[in-house]
Amino acid sequence: MKINKSKLNNELREFLNLSPTSFHATEQLSKLLLTQGYKKLYEEDEWVLEKGGKYFVVRNQSSLIAFIMGRSDPVKYGVRMAGAHTDSPCLMIKPNPDITKNGYLQLGVEVYGGALLNPWFDRDLSIAGRIIFQNSSGKLHAKLIDFKRPVAIIPSLAIHLDRGANKNRSINAQTDIPPILMRTKNKQNFRQILDSSFLSNGESVIDYELSLYDTQKAINIGISEEFLVSARLDNLLSCYVAAKAISVADQEHNCILVCSDHEEIGSVSSSGSDGPFLESVLDRMIGNDLVRNRAMKRSLFISCDSAHAMHPNFKSLHDERHQPLINEGPVIKVNAKQRYATNSVTSSVFRKICSDADIPLQTFVSRSDLGCGSTIGPIVSARLGIPTIDVGIPQLAMHSCRETAGVKDPIFLEKGLTTFFEYREPVAITNY
Repeated sequence: MKINKSKLNNELREFLNLSPTSFHATEQLSKLLLTQGYKKLYEEDEWVLEKGGKYFVVRNQSSLIAFIMGRSDPVKYGVRMAGAHTDSPCLMIKPNPDITKNGYLQLGVEVYGGALLNPWFDRDLSIAGRIIFQNSSGKLHAKLIDFKRPVAIIPSLAIHLDRGANKNRSINAQTDIPPILMRTKNKQNFRQILDSSFLSNGESVIDYELSLYDTQKAINIGISEEFLVSARLDNLLSCYVAAKAISVADQEHNCILVCSDHEEIGSVSSSGSDGPFLESVLDRMIGNDLVRNRAMKRSLFISCDSAHAMHPNFKSLHDERHQPLINEGPVIKVNAKQRYATNSVTSSVFRKICSDADIPLQTFVSRSDLGCGSTIGPIVSARLGIPTIDVGIPQLAMHSCRETAGVKDPIFLEKGLTTFFEYREPVAITNY
């Protein structure tokens, strides 16, 4: 069987197609965990946790934490944690979005995260997210929506009207990217469109968090179909692979998967990694601060986020000795300024785990004259005092609305995370 026809890759593409927003991704992850025997908990309830039990909890419909109450002692064997993020750069629709010009209804949008804007032009765009609506009796409800078909487009300006477009084009996020929704000569507005498309008589939209997305499906491409091309690979690929790993892990050790929202805008929110969500779950799992602090010393957090694969057309923008390649294994990410949380201890532990499972690894360091992005790794490490490593799948076109990765690397990463969750030895070095 060809590796690109593997069950994991087929499921991954389906997950990407069903997850146009962080809300939808969290819903799909929840469904996966339920099929694997995980029990959904609610933060407002009292929890009764049993040894060997498998649980998950959702916050804001956009962040999820799954955990296993292991049979082993967390002070001796630590807590095995992996984390990723559910959000991706996109164009979010403003609260009062209606722009009417020359008979067109357009939508005002705000750029979410560090998006590459050029690829958004001339795409078949749809709209998805969460609406809050009021029913006929005056009660408020939340609902996930998705038009599931192209409803908008951002047309490029013709080359005849912009002769310098291929030389020095710049994009004004306020004036150049409002998408066209329809031709209109009446007073119909966006909220009315939402009401008629998704609600029943007597119901009306009160507010929403909606974004545009490219409707082109995830697909394997290349002569040998060795590349995975999709929207939102950063970082839904890591979310799904990590969820698959913890879903099949045994119940020997205490394990946690955290999939947080708002990483692309700094993680500072109640459901982001710089908020209290993970700590509140750890308090319920482990108990008092002294025990938790002792357990953290023997724990390891693997921050799973995308890594920059070497771009063959721009090889000079990579450090010549650190040029990750697609389908050659996960990447350990290192940065002297701690933009990534990797250190020699955490790197060595992870290398040992992957070596035992025959998993290839690569290393990424930015050129010394270029900056780099960051991840949830340093945030979680600082908040919990937990040894942390940053690991990622190599990909091209990061933060585009269409990204490219490989079909082998998700399989390597899943095997690595499953081995990590089930590793029989402690996952930390403590004699230093």
